[in-house]
Parts: sequence; C-alpha cells; structure tokens
Amino acid sequence: MSALGALIAGRIARHGPMRLSEYMALCLGHPEHGYYTTRDPLGAAGDFTTAPEISQMFGELIGLWLAQAWRDMGAPARAVLAELGPGRGTLMADALRAAARVPGFRAAVGRPALVEISPVLRARQARALAGWDPVWADRIEEIPADGPLLLIANEFFDALPIRQIERRGGRWRERMVSVGEDGALRLAAGPILPWEAAAPEGALREISPASEAVAGWIGARLARTGGAALIVDYGYDAPPPAGGDTFQALAGHAPVDPFAAPGMADLTAHVHFGALARAAEAAGAQAWPLATQGALLERLGLSDRARALIRAAGADGAAQEAVVAAHHRLAHPDAMGALFKALALTGPGAGRPAGV
Repeated sequence: MSALGALIAGRIARHGPMRLSEYMALCLGHPEHGYYTTRDPLGAAGDFTTAPEISQMFGELIGLWLAQAWRDMGAPARAVLAELGPGRGTLMADALRAAARVPGFRAAVGRPALVEISPVLRARQARALAGWDPVWADRIEEIPADGPLLLIANEFFDALPIRQIERRGGRWRERMVSVGEDGALRLAAGPILPWEAAAPEGALREISPASEAVAGWIGARLARTGGAALIVDYGYDAPPPAGGDTFQALAGHAPVDPFAAPGMADLTAHVHFGALARAAEAAGAQAWPLATQGALLERLGLSDRARALIRAAGADGAAQEAVVAAHHRLAHPDAMGALFKALALTGPGAGRPAGV
C-alpha cells in the first residue's frame, strides 16, 4: 500500500468508513501525497493525454471561441480570463495565441487567472505562459472580480469528488470506502439514505455536490458580471435510469484498481452535465444545449484549420499525417468526438455562443 493508503487506512480505523468523495479528495489533493500535488500527470510519460496536448488546433479554436464571446459582449475594455485546472498551460497558451489576433482582446483580458493547486503544474504553466504573466488561485472564489468573466474548464469536472448511492434491499445506501479483513481498501455498503426515488434493485447513482457547487459559483458570477464559460469533459446529459459505475483510475494510460495505491493514479468519473446546467441556471446564468466535442470543434472551423496546417506542412508527409490523426482523435465519434461534450454558459439575456 502507498504512503497515502496507509494514512487513509489509519483514518478509517479511527473514525470508520469514509465517503468515496472524501477518498477522492485525499487521493488527488493531499498536500504531501496527492496525485495532482506531486507530479505532472500528462503526456506520453504520464498517465493520460488531454485534447490540448493532442494538437494546437484544440486550443486555437477555444481561443477564437473566447474572443467571439468577448466581442458578443460588446468588446468591453476589461474582462477576466480564467481557466480551471489548466494542466501544463498548453490550452491557455494556444488559445491566447489565436485570440490575441483579435484587436483589443489582449489588452482587455490582461493577465489570465489559473485555478491550480499543483506546484509542479504551476511551474509548467509559468513557462508556457511566460509572456502573459498569469496569476494563480487555489480556489475558484479567488478569481478576480473586476469585469465580465471568460472561463474555460477542460477535463476539470471529471476529477471532482463524487458520491455513489446504491439501491439494495429496496433502500438506498451510500457506498463507503472501508478496510477489508485482508487490510486492503475497498467499497462496501454504508448507511441507509432517506431517498424516495424509484429505481430497480442494484441501481447505482453518482452525485457530485462539489461539481454542482462550482457550477453554481460560475452561474452566479455570470449572472452578476456577465460573460461566458465553456466546460468540456467526458460525460452525459442525463444518466440512464439504472445509473452506472463510472468511477475509474488511470496509471500509465491504462485502467488500474482505484484502491490499490492511493495517490499514485488519476481518479475520475463521468460528468453529469445536466446537473451542472441546472446548478448554473439556478444561480442565474443561462445554459445552452449540450454539444459533442466533435460538433463544437467542427462548427468552430476544425476541418478548415486542419487543412491549413496540412498545407503549411508542405512535403512533410509525417507532419501531414499527424494533423490528420489529431483531427480524427479530437472530432471523430469513435475517438473523443462523441464521448466528450461541451456545455456553454452565459449571463442572462446573452445571445447563443459560437459552436453550440
């Protein structure tokens, strides 16, 4: 067992089984042993690869989306540009390179705000955005409030903690992390919850109060100052009637046991976009129809950008093939195109954002 696993087992021995949401928060964010606080998890040498790392095209198109949202607001002299979970800074760097070509945008957004808890990734972001002098925040509430908000969040919500509720014996019980007789961490049935929702035996629901709280904060901010937000992640608009277990761990680009070595693997779950949209709207924002990542990128000009990069590659066949492969991976339904979705939020009364 990992060092963090031993700490978690000790806490369970003292206080009893813990919620899956608490387990996830410790595994990902523990200040000494947390997965995100101790490493750069991205790329071929890491555990997973995100869309911005696949191709510059992704970030460039998101940058143009941001610039268009700014223009749709009337091109205000001051806007707050922010990203949640910015990874290596690749998405923001590519987005700013493209958006800065729009007259007035760079002066309006000034220094981008990055919500990031990892010292390792903050160092990577500083190098990627050296010309932009970014500012960092530990929490979303620390994002500057002196202007309308332009916010992006790519593969951020999937890492926020979830709870799992299971239908057993005609009652809803919360699944809890406990320690088995062999000393290993595992999931077990926990306390009965006062849920009345009808569902078949064995149904499993996943809820993420943390995700809904963040979406509610974004919604309230957009309602108060105006602006636009784009959330891109893998997930669903609404879960199937019987739900399903989407909790998973990745290490070395392959699935692993999420309880074998706490703090050593990425933990994620599919995002319930419908719940995010409702939380944002309840706070006063406007949520727009969900789009697949493939549809969003194509509407923003992915194929045209790919053709331009292929032309720029000239006779370099390997470079041309790399562009074609990236286009397929980002947009095709059998790759990221259908599994990943995009939710756009705006302030009340705003027009429909580009691409959705």
